[in-house]
Amino acid sequence: MTNSAMVRVEGLRKSYGAVEAVRGVTLEVQRGEVVVVIGPSGCGKSTLLRCLNLLEEPQAGSLQVLDRKIEFGPGKRLPHGRDLARFRARFGMVFQQFDLFPHMTVLQNVMSGPVIVKKMAKAEAEPIARELLGKVGLAAFTTRFPRELSGGQQQRVAIARAMAMQPEIMLFDEVTSALDPELVGEVLDVMQRLAIDGTTMIVVTHEMNFARDVADRVIVMDAGQVVEQGKAEEVLLAPTNPRTASFLARFHSTIGERKT
Repeated sequence: MTNSAMVRVEGLRKSYGAVEAVRGVTLEVQRGEVVVVIGPSGCGKSTLLRCLNLLEEPQAGSLQVLDRKIEFGPGKRLPHGRDLARFRARFGMVFQQFDLFPHMTVLQNVMSGPVIVKKMAKAEAEPIARELLGKVGLAAFTTRFPRELSGGQQQRVAIARAMAMQPEIMLFDEVTSALDPELVGEVLDVMQRLAIDGTTMIVVTHEMNFARDVADRVIVMDAGQVVEQGKAEEVLLAPTNPRTASFLARFHSTIGERKT
């Protein structure tokens, strides 16, 4: 594992019965790197993401996050209880669905992790939450409830809530797929600002222009395997693997000029 690497995965496998969703995936993510994972639906992208923070338990391979290495397979001991909670706390994860607490205000939602999980005093958690809401453009929405927000605003609250736990790595799983098209841009803009700030990010998405503009590296998955990876423009505009080219063919008309 290189000195700057945050995550290293080797030979990771995850099956559901006879279906092998992740088939021997090996990859490394450097500190401050933005890695975007693309591929057709059902290729194992989201399962891979969930394996990284052990929401899913792999059956083989290994996972190393900084100095902590976990091996999977028969007879291997996995973290549990508080140890598992500490491991997962290294990751912030934002899902397709917002999963905000409907009975809490925006401010209370963002404060909830530090207060409930980390036992942080409310007086200490509140300024952190307010600062993060400012970063996602929602400083004026602290007293609103989720039902009073648009989908894009709810997703931005979800990002702020994940960031409030001060994770070392952010995972994004198709966070714009449930949004109306006109709301997608506001969420991607927040993610782009996180990338500029040096946040280590692993992003599963179908937003190819975002991948082109923001990713340091693009990983292409197909049938549970990594079939190609490299710099964003090389993979997206000049893929070498036929399966990558076939998948990207439907997007080429929408991958326009790079933003300035």
